[in-house]
Amino acid sequence: MAKRIIQVEEKVPANLLIPLSIQHMFAMFGASVLVPFLFGINPAIVLFMNGIGTLLFIFITKGKAPAYLGSSFAFIAPANIIIAKFGYPYACGGFVVVGFCGCLLAMIIKKFGTKWIDIVLPSAAMGPVVALIGLELSSSAANTAGILGDNIDPKNVIVFAVTLGMAVIGSVCFKKFLSVIPILIAVVTGYLTAVAVGIVDFTPVLEANFISIPNFQAPKFSIDAILMMLPVLLVITSEHIGHQIVTGEVVGRNLIKDPGLHRSLFADNFSTMISGLIGSVPTTTYGENIGVMAITGVYSVQVIAGAAILSIICSFIGPLSALIQTIPNPVIGGISFLLYGMIGTSGLRILVDQKVDYGKSVNMILTSVVFVVGLSGVTIHLGNISLSGMVLACITGMIMSLLFYIFEKFHLLNEEAIG
Repeated sequence: MAKRIIQVEEKVPANLLIPLSIQHMFAMFGASVLVPFLFGINPAIVLFMNGIGTLLFIFITKGKAPAYLGSSFAFIAPANIIIAKFGYPYACGGFVVVGFCGCLLAMIIKKFGTKWIDIVLPSAAMGPVVALIGLELSSSAANTAGILGDNIDPKNVIVFAVTLGMAVIGSVCFKKFLSVIPILIAVVTGYLTAVAVGIVDFTPVLEANFISIPNFQAPKFSIDAILMMLPVLLVITSEHIGHQIVTGEVVGRNLIKDPGLHRSLFADNFSTMISGLIGSVPTTTYGENIGVMAITGVYSVQVIAGAAILSIICSFIGPLSALIQTIPNPVIGGISFLLYGMIGTSGLRILVDQKVDYGKSVNMILTSVVFVVGLSGVTIHLGNISLSGMVLACITGMIMSLLFYIFEKFHLLNEEAIG
């Protein structure tokens, strides 16, 4: 029997809307709250902005692009450096500027089209750059879990192993509804294990007011912090394009043309800009959203909007926000272990999906150099600005791609002249 498909604009009956929306929110929840944990901020503000950002996205794209906006992982590496050097408000300033520049880029794309993006960041460079987002963070997952170093607490190892094991088993073995929320189930299982071994403190939950206001804060701006953050724009742009292409394949529509890449990219970056202005983390179209749609056949933006509204409501419930904050590091580390690996794999998938031809030496060199630059630990200092890891790899890939493109055009012109 064929799976029942609920199309993008289709109205969902009330008796289905709430459970489907809850399911969708749960599927987005696990990965989305990891970013505020890594930044050391209250996840309530993130739940609030994810909901607002998703509703903005649906409105700007005229309800034609089914996407849920969750916390972006692409900003983690530069943001952590900025937070350590300047403080979180300066990271928010970077989010605002990146979001604003992304909106400008969307306007440029509307004017000139999208072909130039393939020149600046072709698939052979884009794939490894996306992969580096996960690979670069792999050691931080182990560090967060408390499984590195000489003095390792066995309790941390137990909680980490249970969490990671449940995430892996759930992703592979769960069926029907459970197959949509393996990350959430892993978090709950890991949390219960942490309670059993005695590493959870419930004091914040007991002290929380039932109704609370998310911790809004204003951004601060530093040119050093902004320049450190700005290269991420290239990565989130390539991620966004990839997400729109894959989503279009799932729902059977060309979302690059309708509602248009300029609309979806503007909506994505406008949400990031607003997030920075209120003290939240950057938002992005979520791969988990694509997975939920592919598994369930539910593409309705009405369901996604319902999930967004539920996320906003949850952000004002004090005990729930406090409970989220009590999740111990080994649980976060266990989930991060899998998710960071999945991000790395998604970069490799770009190379496969785009059928990058490694018989061409240009593609082989691009991918090789980007990977080596990103993983080598090489750092370039420009004044007070340090470029390393994914950021340096992205810039290197862009420069090389442009040079290869110019060389190819120059070579072709010479051949035509000789001919």
